[in-house]
This record gives sequence, structure tokens and C-alpha cells, in this order.
Amino acid sequence: MALSSSIADKLRTAIEARGEAWIAVSGGSTPKRLFEVLSNEALDWSRVTVTLVDERWVPDTDERSNARMVEALLLQHKAADAEFVPLYVETATPEAGIADVRTRIRALKQPLDVVVLGMGSDGHTASFFPGGDRLGETLDLSNTAQVLPMRAPGAGEPRITFTLRELLQAHALYLHIQGDDKRVVLDQAERPGSNLPIASVLRNAKQLDIYWCP
Repeated sequence: MALSSSIADKLRTAIEARGEAWIAVSGGSTPKRLFEVLSNEALDWSRVTVTLVDERWVPDTDERSNARMVEALLLQHKAADAEFVPLYVETATPEAGIADVRTRIRALKQPLDVVVLGMGSDGHTASFFPGGDRLGETLDLSNTAQVLPMRAPGAGEPRITFTLRELLQAHALYLHIQGDDKRVVLDQAERPGSNLPIASVLRNAKQLDIYWCP
């Protein structure tokens, strides 16, 4: 898989330059095959720290947990030696746990080396959902918060998400989508004036590598 190979190359480059690498990945169904392939890439995974772009506010025992999928599919094989930093903490709400999450995130070296975004059929990416209660804050490039809670009609559970400003600072930014329906949504987001959340990434990213498959 070309995307897996490109990500691995970026991680190797970071390790060679600094002795460590940092990557944030997305959940959902699209990256499952990517995680399986990436977990077998030959690099020094003991020097790689993995976190998530966003997370549903559920423990990793819940089948909806992004952390659970990362642990099951990515942190296996050669990648089993990587360190994982989850975004969920054991509090009732993301608002109650945000201080602890921010402490974890501040311990990560910034900017991240690699960020892999996905996109929903509603045009959301990370937890930037249409109608989100803090969507304006997360998309505000002057906002210096690294992570924020998010609640939205289409989100299901409450979420926690990296902000747009933080994600755009990554050394390598990817958008990974699958299916003809998402290709149509992406085309809509690329039109001038689009208010789909993913359009904020398309407009503001200095460099964005898009990987689409049927």
C-alpha cells in the first residue's frame, strides 16, 4: 500500500533526524487495512509514539473506541514496540477529563511528524462535525488549544479532538478516504465557499497528500 510506505518513510526520516517519531492516526472503518499493512513496516517502532487525531469518549473496552482499533490492528507485529498515548481518560465527560488529556498531549513533541486524517460522508474530519458545539473554536487558527471536547448531532458519543491549528502543523499531513461517495463529498469540499469541515483543512494546509481508493 502506497500510503503505508509513505508514512513509514516519514517516520524513518524523523527517527534518523531526532531519534524518535510521532504520529496521530484516525479511527473509523477506512484505516483498518492501512493499520494492518503499516504494522508490518520495517522501522524502529520502539522509537515511535502513536496517538489519535480524535476519540469517542468511551473506554477501550467499548467496540466504538478508536484506541481499541489501534491496539488491535496497528500496535501489532513489528509495530507492537511503539508507545501509545490514548486521548480518553476515566472521567464521565471529556470536559471533566480535558486537563488530564492536555497534560498527556503537552508531553508529546510538537509538531507531530505524521497526521493521518479521515473523512466522513458528512464532510467531517477529526471530530470537526457539522453542527458541533465547539466547531468554531476547533477551526479557529488563532486558538492555541491543542485539544477540545466536541459534541454534535452526528457524532454519537461526546468526543475529544485535536484542533485544526495543531493538526496543520504536522510535518506530513495525509487525508485517507475510501469509496465513490466520499470522492463526491471531497469534490464538494474543494469548491469555493464550501462550509464542510474538511474544507478548512483543504484551504489551510500548506501541503496535504490525499490518498483515495474505491
